[in-house]
Amino acid sequence: AVIVDGLVCKNPATVAANDFSFSGLHIPGNTSNPVGSKVTPVTVSQLPGLNTLGISMARIDFAPWGINPPHTHPRASEILTVIEGSLKVGFVTSNPDNRLISKVLQQGDVFVFPEGLVHFQQNVGYKNAVAIVALSSENPGVITISNAVFGANPKIPSDILAKAFQLDRNVVEQLQWKF
Repeated sequence: AVIVDGLVCKNPATVAANDFSFSGLHIPGNTSNPVGSKVTPVTVSQLPGLNTLGISMARIDFAPWGINPPHTHPRASEILTVIEGSLKVGFVTSNPDNRLISKVLQQGDVFVFPEGLVHFQQNVGYKNAVAIVALSSENPGVITISNAVFGANPKIPSDILAKAFQLDRNVVEQLQWKF
């Protein structure tokens, strides 16, 4: 039996240039959705040549006031560069402090999000914004907090979430319905 952490490497005899190439980061993502953003990932799933290299990237497009909702990458740190527009970015440190580290970035500015920490981005301008991110894994994973908590399948029992968030159970059930 072969045990692999990630994907099995391709037979070197069948490797081709297309395994190391991706086209599409020049195309703006469709931000016509409830959060007003679109992430175009370039991970090992889109670019097989990244396998075992420990790197990946993505383009993030933002409509005016759009957000990339609070999320985490369980297997990667992230470095973000603003290409167009202005972004409010931030991450929350771990327990017990849970301190928000946040800043507004302009075109050309760079910000780092440590591995596993909850972080977000928001376009704070009246025009579209674009960022390019690099991640320290070919398969960084993403857990969007709202989707994971309120959209779990099967659902996390509403009484547990009501107690955790100190909310009325009906409010929790309304949130679960949205996701």
